[in-house]
Amino acid sequence: MMRFMRRLARGFRKDESGTATVEFVLTVPILLTIFMASFESGLLMVRSIMLEQSVDMTMRELRLGHYPLATAASLKKEICDRTVIFTDCRDSLMIEMTRVSTSSWAMPSTGVTCVDRDEDIQPVTALQIGQQNDMMLVRVCIVQDALFPSTGIGLKLPKDGKGGYALISVSAFVTEPT
Repeated sequence: MMRFMRRLARGFRKDESGTATVEFVLTVPILLTIFMASFESGLLMVRSIMLEQSVDMTMRELRLGHYPLATAASLKKEICDRTVIFTDCRDSLMIEMTRVSTSSWAMPSTGVTCVDRDEDIQPVTALQIGQQNDMMLVRVCIVQDALFPSTGIGLKLPKDGKGGYALISVSAFVTEPT
């Protein structure tokens, strides 16, 4: 019996059929993981840039007085209309705008508030529309889902209970005099 096993093992060692299949099976998962991680990081950067650009453009219009009756809903609409890449933008976006005292330069001590997709009741954020020459701090957070949450950068991102990660944009401006 032992001789038979040795002869069978020797036969397998000499047989080279299927070696390409073994190489394929070993390398393809690694290549797919690298591809998915690259795609996820690229999408993260595009989303981040689109958020920054849309917040900057909307705050410029607000700063110049083009939205005299601005509300949280109207600012969300303007930001979301300037982006095309966010899914469920208006429900995933949270805007906080606070006046900064130029005498103390005290900035908010809390972190940026994001939409809590686990709860029906959302946190309240301040939305103060500045008067002439007021220094305003704008913090915007949008929660988006990772395309490949179990590979690469999607695996390392801090996520909420439903698998979404937060993209944050912070901007400051002085309201122009009319």
